[in-house]
Amino acid sequence: MKSLLLAGLLLLGLTMTVQSVQAADVRMFIRHEVNDYATWRKGYDGFNAERKKLGVTGAAVYRSVDNPNDVTVTHDFKSADKAKEFSSSPRLKEVMAKAGVKGAPQIWFTTNAAK
Repeated sequence: MKSLLLAGLLLLGLTMTVQSVQAADVRMFIRHEVNDYATWRKGYDGFNAERKKLGVTGAAVYRSVDNPNDVTVTHDFKSADKAKEFSSSPRLKEVMAKAGVKGAPQIWFTTNAAK
């Protein structure tokens, strides 16, 4: 019985790991400075449903230790095509401008190195 339980837990852990890797096949990083973080965050959060419709499967927001208006965001996608389509979305650009993004953001795409 113990070995059956152990096998089940191992299988569950393996399944969760595989799902996590698949969910983040491509990760897009966006770094930009904003006029005011609170205003930007409200705009970012208000775009959540649209982000998901545009293919974002996971996201995280980070702020610089030295400048709270220096923001780095990660978005996960199932493919590079989806990520690039999202990054060139006119709607995304519109939302970023309204939220107070200063200048052009730095954007780069990565894949999981374990593959």
